Amino acid sequence: MKKSELMAITALSCLLLCGCISTTTGTAPMEADEADAAELNYQLGARYYRNGKYDLARDRLLLSIKLAPKNAIAHSTLALTYEALGNPRLARESYEQAVRVEPRNFDVQNTYAVFLCNQRDFDGAEKFFDKAASHPENDNAEVTLTNAGVCMSQKPDLVAAERYFRAALDRRSNYSEALLQLCLMKYQQQDYLSSRAFLQRFMADNKTTAGVLYLGAEIEGKLGDERARKEFVDQLTRDFPTSEEARKVLESG
Repeated sequence: MKKSELMAITALSCLLLCGCISTTTGTAPMEADEADAAELNYQLGARYYRNGKYDLARDRLLLSIKLAPKNAIAHSTLALTYEALGNPRLARESYEQAVRVEPRNFDVQNTYAVFLCNQRDFDGAEKFFDKAASHPENDNAEVTLTNAGVCMSQKPDLVAAERYFRAALDRRSNYSEALLQLCLMKYQQQDYLSSRAFLQRFMADNKTTAGVLYLGAEIEGKLGDERARKEFVDQLTRDFPTSEEARKVLESG
């Protein structure tokens, strides 16, 4: 057992022991000790999850939830853990419990919607994306809306996907992910002029990558603008000479 885990267990034991045997007047109530223990177990569980120790994460999160059953974030993190363990049934149950105990938590709603999309429950996903995006305290609704657009693209419902991406840009006109998603969508639809326009908007406010430059070269090639295509290729091979994209563009001539 690692020293850090032993210290955490010792601290937890102390919390629980103090809560059980204290009879001194004026001491904190049992509920406070349980809340501290629940938070400690949640923090340990979340750390184990981040480190890929999913069995340990599950055990800690279950204990945290036993002590504090109305902690939606603990339920949601447990759901993520069950996903990682390959158990979608228990993951769904944990997500549903998270939504049940905090029905206005838009972070939980967004995470649940992503899960439902991955399970190809597109109608359910859209329902929770809409709830999360419309919450008045969701200051990053453009992220939620873009997630919804990506989900609808997988359905596929490209009309709905474009509607969500444009709604994200209505919230933040230079949001990079929505701009790139629309650029790719228009490219796939062979609307190369629109694809170019979205890429230009992206490049005006964001750093270029090898993938972006490669896409720009492809768009200009489709539009027949050889000079613009060469500019993208030259920048790609100059700034990212060892990239896979540079290799592909050089091999294609």
